[in-house]
Amino acid sequence: MTHFAVIGPPFHSHLRAMEALAGELLARGHRVTFVQQADVATMLHDSRLGFAQVGMGSHPRGSLKAVIDRAARPGGPWGIRRVIADMASATDMYCREAPAVLRSIGAECIIADQMEPAGGLVAEHLGLPFVSVACALPVNREALVPLPVMPWRYRPTPWGEQLNLHSSGVYDRAMQAHASVISRYAAAFGLPPRQRLDECLSLLLQLSQTTPGFDFPRTALPEHFHGIGPLRSALTDEPAMDIPVATGRPFVFASLGTLQGDRCGLFQRIAEACRDLDVQLLIAHCGRLDRRQERRLLKAGASWVTDFAPQRAVLARADALITHAGLNTVLDALEAGVPSLALPIAFDQPGVAARVVHAGVGLKLDPRLANRRRIVQALRRLLSEPGFAQRARVLGDEVRAGGGAPRAAQLIEAVLEAESPGLRSAEHG
Repeated sequence: MTHFAVIGPPFHSHLRAMEALAGELLARGHRVTFVQQADVATMLHDSRLGFAQVGMGSHPRGSLKAVIDRAARPGGPWGIRRVIADMASATDMYCREAPAVLRSIGAECIIADQMEPAGGLVAEHLGLPFVSVACALPVNREALVPLPVMPWRYRPTPWGEQLNLHSSGVYDRAMQAHASVISRYAAAFGLPPRQRLDECLSLLLQLSQTTPGFDFPRTALPEHFHGIGPLRSALTDEPAMDIPVATGRPFVFASLGTLQGDRCGLFQRIAEACRDLDVQLLIAHCGRLDRRQERRLLKAGASWVTDFAPQRAVLARADALITHAGLNTVLDALEAGVPSLALPIAFDQPGVAARVVHAGVGLKLDPRLANRRRIVQALRRLLSEPGFAQRARVLGDEVRAGGGAPRAAQLIEAVLEAESPGLRSAEHG
């Protein structure tokens, strides 16, 4: 049995993916502890998980809401700087406090989200093996691949390479506050110099929810990088869809995720467009709207409005998805063979939307310019042109074949067996 410690951002989509992987490891006889700030303890669903608190002084109970609110609506340059400062503060907290906590709980291996470089820094400092997991788009850099936050398409040309180089420089300058923390602790821990997320990845094993067919063409990924598809609990563990969808009329699911679900105006334009097309629409706002706003959306044309919906069950019945282009939501749509209309808002969503278009599994619109007419035009294409759904089904086969959490657990056990005879995986059967 191995005692794993999980380190990553405290956001819903990242926690759910990591919790699915943790559940698989628990089922194989291992022990898993989430090392996180206090507010995350109540966000975890599996009672078998351990929890070790960090940040009692800097990230006390109740402080996460402000971080999430800033991430949900970063706004202009000053707001983005505040979000970057939050990232830097979290990395500083982990590097400052996690070493002692990990020693105290007897952690033997770290599972580190790619978006939290402290996982790799602390693991190297303590001499622990660690696995990097890309819950969002992978941060691994290649000259011809735009950074995940960039909205443009893949251009395998000298001009495209120069565009990526220039934009990477702009991004790195914007991330300087975070880079300074990474650099400072790398020096303090006696590690080689580094400043970027991609410089803190595991040399042992890297796992990504993004499958090869959904990413831009890659030529420089390490051999220990594996695209294993979405990290999810078993579909049988999720509730069934209980809304009365009528046959004979298209059914569309709209979700803007757990951070951006408060954009009532955008939801209203979606509802009006679906009414124009005589389409059944389910909106899930993830608890970000009130009753008055729900009634407003029903009046605008939505068939149903709810806080949370069993997403995979809904997508199994849907004809199209309208989404903020969160990676988890888009992968769930691909698993179901459903095309997407992507309305990217923040973080790596522009990059996910660009890949939706590149793969031919959907269309994208700028949410600021996505008026009722444009949504009608895009949605009509998704529903009437069979090629989008056909390509989504092909990619869905790849997503399902990736292996998800079970394969991730197998790969982790295999590399630990090879890395150290002292870290042996549990025997099964």
